[in-house]
Amino acid sequence: MSVVDPDGESLRRRRRALRAPSPGRMLRALPTPLGTPFTFFYGLVLLATALYTHYGDEATVDELLRASSTDAAHLAEQPLVVLLASALWIAGGLYSLFGILFVLVVSALERRIGGARTAGVFLLGHVLATLATELPVAGAVAAGRLPEASLHRLDYGISFGVMACIGALAGLLRQRGKRIVLGLSFLMCAQDLVEFADPLASWGHPIALLTGMACWSLLRDKGPAAGSAADGAVPGPLRAPREAGQGGPAGAPQQSLRGGAAGRGVREEPLDGGRAEPVGQVVAAGADGGEPEAARDVVRMEYEFPHAHGGEPGRVGAAPRVPGAIPLPRAADGRGEQRRSDADALQAGR
Repeated sequence: MSVVDPDGESLRRRRRALRAPSPGRMLRALPTPLGTPFTFFYGLVLLATALYTHYGDEATVDELLRASSTDAAHLAEQPLVVLLASALWIAGGLYSLFGILFVLVVSALERRIGGARTAGVFLLGHVLATLATELPVAGAVAAGRLPEASLHRLDYGISFGVMACIGALAGLLRQRGKRIVLGLSFLMCAQDLVEFADPLASWGHPIALLTGMACWSLLRDKGPAAGSAADGAVPGPLRAPREAGQGGPAGAPQQSLRGGAAGRGVREEPLDGGRAEPVGQVVAAGADGGEPEAARDVVRMEYEFPHAHGGEPGRVGAAPRVPGAIPLPRAADGRGEQRRSDADALQAGR
């Protein structure tokens, strides 16, 4: 049964329309120089190299790509240079799926964990997946199982870093979103392994995805442990113990329906290092206008508390537990102090 507004439009349809993606929401998902600086400026570099790959001289582009390749031969000669240079290109150019995934996934991850940690996840996935796929090739060539030409196999692109960011982002989503993202990612990796068109990429993508998933515990913000106190915390206000079925602290006078004080006896004992001092008596009115009850003692409790920042312990006096407003500390300008004329009137000798 759906609820319909006076105009005849279902509220359920209106809510569904509000959740539908709008052009404004899609624009907010794009990287910005202030909100996602890592994705924005790195994306500009990738866009420039992609445009040069598409419109530049083919011979020059081919030479640059081979110089940036993370093949086994280049990794043995200059590993740091080629690891960074290979991440400046998009395999497939302007029409690559990983270029679109970079804009959407990396920017979403950066909004959640910041630019520094996003760059760390991207670089970690790029480096680990590259080494995990190229080092076995070098070992197979050394063992004679692969030809020497495999040492110069062209290998570049951002796909490993993007897959690591996808794995890391999945751990920050809700359960439904996590299942969808991981399901689609593993399906894509399984398809690559079945087709096996590029052995390095086919094995590198799942390795990078698992690398991002391994970062879940490092990316979640951990709050302070339960029950832990900050250094130098000031002790909280003094509270008297409560009894079962009693609305206020034990021994505190209770307000009756007619405004009188339904007094109760003092039952609490002072804590270690404290003392109790009688300060007067209260004659409580009887219930429903009846005979007044017997007088009850009013006791002031004092305890010793150590100072929060060190120093000698001092006595902290608790106000007599009688009706009335609790005085506040005097402010610098003289305000913030409340009179307790109603409570003072109940004290002995007033």
